[in-house]
Amino acid sequence: MFKVLVTDGISQTGLKSLLDHPHFTVDRQPTLPTAELKRMIGDYDALIVRSQTKVTEELLQAADRLRVIARAGVGVDNIDVNAATKKGIIVINAPGANTIAATEHTLAMMLALARKIPQAHQKTTSGEWDRNSFKGVELYKKTLGVVGMGKIGTEVAKRAKSFGMTILGFDPYLTEERAKKLGITKASLDLIAAESDFITVHTPLTNDTRGIINDAFLAKTKKGVRFVNCARGGIIDEKALVRAIASGHVAGAALDVFEKEPVADPELLQNPNIIVTPHLGASTVEAQEKVAQEVSAEIIDIFETQSIQHAVNMPQMSGETQAKLQPYLLLGDQIGQLVIQLLNKQAPEKITINYYGDLIDEDTELLTRTMLKGILSYHLSDSVNLINVLHLLKEQGVSYNVQKNATNKGFANYMELSVSQGFQSARIGATVLNGYGARVVKINDYRIDVKPEKYLLYIKHHDVPGMIGKVGSLLGDYQINIGTMQVGRTEVGGEAIMVLTLDKTLGTEILHELTLIDGLEEAQLLELTNVDSFEPGRIEPQKVETI
Repeated sequence: MFKVLVTDGISQTGLKSLLDHPHFTVDRQPTLPTAELKRMIGDYDALIVRSQTKVTEELLQAADRLRVIARAGVGVDNIDVNAATKKGIIVINAPGANTIAATEHTLAMMLALARKIPQAHQKTTSGEWDRNSFKGVELYKKTLGVVGMGKIGTEVAKRAKSFGMTILGFDPYLTEERAKKLGITKASLDLIAAESDFITVHTPLTNDTRGIINDAFLAKTKKGVRFVNCARGGIIDEKALVRAIASGHVAGAALDVFEKEPVADPELLQNPNIIVTPHLGASTVEAQEKVAQEVSAEIIDIFETQSIQHAVNMPQMSGETQAKLQPYLLLGDQIGQLVIQLLNKQAPEKITINYYGDLIDEDTELLTRTMLKGILSYHLSDSVNLINVLHLLKEQGVSYNVQKNATNKGFANYMELSVSQGFQSARIGATVLNGYGARVVKINDYRIDVKPEKYLLYIKHHDVPGMIGKVGSLLGDYQINIGTMQVGRTEVGGEAIMVLTLDKTLGTEILHELTLIDGLEEAQLLELTNVDSFEPGRIEPQKVETI
């Protein structure tokens, strides 16, 4: 008999499969004080929460029996995932249950924005019958730009088509074939800016998407464009949006999410051209039932069949395998992040992983997933994890291949990661040197020896005298300190690369100035989000479902 504790207001209907199951006992304590929860938690095998309960490291120290924490929703900000992983506790969520609710809220906000419904309601209920101040626009024959064609963006596009709208879709993983099947046009961000009457955003919040709707983007848009954001606060630069509305260039916006929540900015709350709701995208009876149903079903699967689909922490491996692969896991994540940036940040069509030397004798599934996660996380952020990465690859139409070869390539252990998109490709080779640590030893066709650091400056240039001095001098003028510099070339006087580790980031203006150096072809800042440690966690072996 497994004991499950539910500490927040979770739909009882959604919990029915657990409540009726003969092998589970469910205790519902929706208003449990923290001290009482800490006292009780040691008696339970699974914990189900929403956003109110804070699952801290201190609480988990008392959870000696706990095997699963389920978040009945998408985000896990209220759960210390690292502490749970170290304790051997699986953390799961319900990533797809809110899709319809968020989709419908987006359409509702778009219609309310087009017809000024909240403003008209407020004035009418105050006693004024004003039919002249609220002339709206139709969606019919308008162009909708959808930034982010994941599950929610796709569902929004499908429904918007029924209004007679023309749909432009942008997503790094959107192919021409998929766009054609959806009856939409695959578009660049610039085309969406230039052609759209309405723009709705549905991307994860990443370094690449933060502020993607900014002053520069807004300057390219049609006069009278309208924006909707029911995805994540921060995708739209709120200050830039307010300025564009004040100037009359942007007609209005409908926002359900904000950079800081709860929102208190009067420029947003008191603007007559901005409609706001308090993060209601998933707030429907049906969505709350679905999230409870999803986590209930997965808890049953985990305890009865040991299959896992929606874990947000690490897959399982034996302690022996972990010890052998530990030095390579961080490096695998890093080269995944680097190679996708070298592909000019495009989504790959094909991924190839090659293992050489002693690595071919190891179970490299976790290492493979780590590299794939490093690649996908650039565009998909924390929606990708080591459990769902294979499913997401299939969902995005990306093929991958793993090969093992006994040759050593000059190193006892060597791994090479390649990605391609059309005629473009990028390749990184890496190893762990005994006594020296992780090294990137090959970039495309160039031999190199670079320790991965947070900020790497990648430069492609002609092999001519004085190039290193010019680059170093320019960076020095901007007070950019160089940690190390490595140069690789295929022949004297031909094309070459240099890779510099930097103590801090640098802006686009410096990168542009670097490209003005005679003989320097390309300058790109490569950033790593994980340079310190990689903790897969020590947990009991489980069956990992490969989709």
